[in-house]
Amino acid sequence: MYHYTTTLTPVFERIDPRSPTPIYAQIAARVRVAVAAGELRSGDGLPSVRQLSGSLRVNPATVVQAYRELEAEGMIEMRQGSGTFVRSMGPERRASERLLESRRLVRELLGRAAALGLTASDLRMAFDDEFPGEGR
Repeated sequence: MYHYTTTLTPVFERIDPRSPTPIYAQIAARVRVAVAAGELRSGDGLPSVRQLSGSLRVNPATVVQAYRELEAEGMIEMRQGSGTFVRSMGPERRASERLLESRRLVRELLGRAAALGLTASDLRMAFDDEFPGEGR
């Protein structure tokens, strides 16, 4: 039933230690995005705390914090001695997660833009330039 995904590295490639977002939050966000996008499916195994903390060069407690947050949300299941696995999620929950993650990304973008003195109008114009023809 459960199986380990051996190539999970791409899921965690965008973890940025210089980001103002705490690393545990970045880890949790990347798992949420991967699940919502179908990159990770029900039963897929996540790296062990030791593996992930070693590859990201972070304290194991950071990974534990991310995994516990995801477990509290019902997204993953931590099984003592067996590993950490993605839980089953219906299409409605997956769509809800996609929407939540989209909103998180927009808030992050707006925060970073504000720090640079950019307005929502500036971002809207840039977005329209990058995605011509995307409907309003």
